[in-house]
Formats: sequence, structure tokens, C-alpha cells
Amino acid sequence: MDVILSNRTVSVTELKRSFSDVLKKADDEAIAILSHNKAEAYLLPAAHYEMLMAYLEDLEDAQLVRERSQGPFVKVSLDDL
Repeated sequence: MDVILSNRTVSVTELKRSFSDVLKKADDEAIAILSHNKAEAYLLPAAHYEMLMAYLEDLEDAQLVRERSQGPFVKVSLDDL
């Protein structure tokens, strides 16, 4: 059994028929788009998607910091800059 990661669901057919109504009812929550009772996609508010992308970027930056924290380091004087 597949897990649906949303409290709201809508069928592909219903989404096609009344896209604007589905968006209005969604408020600020993700909606699982179902095809044959399986989640095929998730519809996210733009603000949620942007937040997720920023979070992923932060995670990638943190990973780079961890990888580079052990060196190698280059010594540079302020006069050289």
C-alpha cells in the first residue's frame, strides 16, 4: 500500500474538470493528485515550493561546509588579498 503524504486528495479527473476550484479549496496545504487511487503528483502552493527549494539549498551548503572543514587550506595574508 502506497502512503499518501497529504491530508487532501483529488483525482486527476476532478483536477482537470475544476482546477480553479481545487486551488481555492486547497488553502495553503499540499494536495495529492490521485490516479487509480495512487498518488501520481503533489500540488503545492508556490510559497511552500519556494521554502522547500531554499531548505534544500541550505542543506547542500551545510554539506559543502562539512566536506571542506577538514582542508586542505591555503594560507593567505591580508596584504596578498
